Amino acid sequence: MLRAFLRTAAARARSRSPRPAPDDDVLLDAPDDRLAPALVAAARGEHAAAAGLLAGTRENAEWDHRDRYATRLAAFARSRSEWLDTWRAAAPDDPDALLVAVRLTVHRHWDSPARAELLHQVVPTVVAAAEAAGPVDPVPWRTALDAARGARAGHAEFERLWEQAVRRCPHHYGSHVAALEYLAAASPDAHGECLDFAETAAQEAPEDALVRALPLHAALTCRTPAALRAHRRRLHTAADRAITLSAAHPAADPWAAELRNLLVHVLVCLERHRDAAEQLLLTGPYVTSFPWDRDTDDPLGGFLRVRADVRARQGEAATTTGAAGPGRPRSGHGGRVRPGDH
Repeated sequence: MLRAFLRTAAARARSRSPRPAPDDDVLLDAPDDRLAPALVAAARGEHAAAAGLLAGTRENAEWDHRDRYATRLAAFARSRSEWLDTWRAAAPDDPDALLVAVRLTVHRHWDSPARAELLHQVVPTVVAAAEAAGPVDPVPWRTALDAARGARAGHAEFERLWEQAVRRCPHHYGSHVAALEYLAAASPDAHGECLDFAETAAQEAPEDALVRALPLHAALTCRTPAALRAHRRRLHTAADRAITLSAAHPAADPWAAELRNLLVHVLVCLERHRDAAEQLLLTGPYVTSFPWDRDTDDPLGGFLRVRADVRARQGEAATTTGAAGPGRPRSGHGGRVRPGDH
């Protein structure tokens, strides 16, 4: 873990301006500057750094950060839980330790063949932990939503949990992702319904809110050529909105890496390879398992293959047109004109 942390710091120092990252420098699921020290400490069996990190997100109402950090800490605890066990023993009522513990419980059951039965048994415990977290924190309710989805809860039960989450934070990204995935699981043909939900949430959110990228996540439900054709214009709009959101973050920013990896995935599906190449530059050396793990057991390899294909297509376009640089005309939906636009 310490070696990975040092590699991340070195890569960040080399990535102050957008430039292609060599394959050997690419990092999978690298932590940001706030999470990395907590993970290093946890690897030593110490929980104070994680406790301080999560307490800060709770006190400052940084719900999207809190959600992501709790998820990463719980994932780490699946293989190294000593630090969490010590934390829970020392502070059994600590809401941050409880958040990581219940997230870990959901993670451990998720991959089981008996997932629905196991999660059905723990949903009351997860909901009780969310209720104990108080009237403002939506993140435990996102965990409850995930547990209910895995347990195949009925619509009425899921909606009850959803109301609790959005009452606390109407624009929390994680809660919206959980609801979106519940809709997608309810019907394999729910592309339009998922896009409707995501677009409404994005339109109502502040300009800098991460939930503005929710339609990009909904685009993943369009996995067939027919679905892509049926919703092509809406998917372009989702990608354009996410490009605007990406531009608000620095280049080579680990926090923005998941947004940019997802954006590259969707842009490639839309055959917007020039825009995908621009996002690859902004991503720098940071690769996230999601969304590449949806299509392969080797997300890093999947990313590298897509990146190589995008670069090859850019080279072919430059050879054919002699106009690889900026300045090409743009289409009405905000992207550059492409053969498939008309």
